Amino acid sequence: MIRFRILAGVLLALSLTSVRAAGTVPVRLTDQEFWKIISDFSEPSGSFASDNLLSNEARFQYVIPDLVKMTRPGRAFMGVGPEQNFSYIVATRPSIAFIIDIRRANLDLQLMYKAIFELSADRAEFVSRLFSRKRPEGLRARATAAELFAAYATVASSDDLYALNLKAIDRHLVTTHGFALTKNDLTAIESAYDVFHRYGPDMEYSSSDGNVGHQPSYVDLMVATDMEGRARSFLASEDAFQYVKDLETRNVIVPLVGDFAGPKAIRSVGAYLRDKGTTVSAFYVSNVEQYLRLFRNWNQFCANVQALPLDETSALIRAGRGGRVARGNTLLSEIVPAIGEVRSCAPLGR
Repeated sequence: MIRFRILAGVLLALSLTSVRAAGTVPVRLTDQEFWKIISDFSEPSGSFASDNLLSNEARFQYVIPDLVKMTRPGRAFMGVGPEQNFSYIVATRPSIAFIIDIRRANLDLQLMYKAIFELSADRAEFVSRLFSRKRPEGLRARATAAELFAAYATVASSDDLYALNLKAIDRHLVTTHGFALTKNDLTAIESAYDVFHRYGPDMEYSSSDGNVGHQPSYVDLMVATDMEGRARSFLASEDAFQYVKDLETRNVIVPLVGDFAGPKAIRSVGAYLRDKGTTVSAFYVSNVEQYLRLFRNWNQFCANVQALPLDETSALIRAGRGGRVARGNTLLSEIVPAIGEVRSCAPLGR
């Protein structure tokens, strides 16, 4: 009887351990799990007015000191759009991240980034691969972002490197990972990568349209600082870069196709996170709210966000205009406590 009770206790402990393990965010997603989440959670691709290969939010780092104070690490990050998500990921230190965008092309852009992160040993190699430029000699691991990009300022683009890198990106995604990319996906990756190749670190939000000189460049965004003067971009330090690279390598930065007011993507992420017993630390919504209001579907978005696991430390990061730090059409970021906004289903901000 004693042996039976001991055995029963052991089995119960093992059972509870299994339940807890099943209710936690995976340390790593297999390639099959990663692609299944993309396939199962995504919605049909929609359209947008521009390619959005690069942020135009020159002061998106301004909120990071308050964001770090408000949020808790080890949770889930959600975002939209291109590279600014990486800097917010570095700041919030999540265990998993979902980047949701209405355009399939953004998913392809994120997969392009994923491959380049995984193929690059450090920041200098990453910049070399991203812009198809030969790596300069003598770059130190402790170089600042300004020093890093200054070293590349006089390096010409290389058509040969572009061709080799593009093949490596496609091979890494399709052969190494086994992702079922369509011909359209590969074409979208090539189209995006061509813009990075042609314009280099001087590329801007509207470079793909040939409209340059009016918005912050890639360099501007990478060397920018928060309001306290601290560099916070994902290329500001080797530690920041390696943090994102590690998440990418473990398949826990997951791009999805989804309408913020759609029926599936956000709700699927919410159900997944609840099942894994974690909470959204931050949701970067950029200026999507403007379009939600324009198309009169704010309430659908609000209902979707209400389905997310949130608490008093969760933050919504939004792009806003005006105030003493905004100039022209560039945007800055603002944060609001998510739980209060969502409970009241009120428009974000003012």
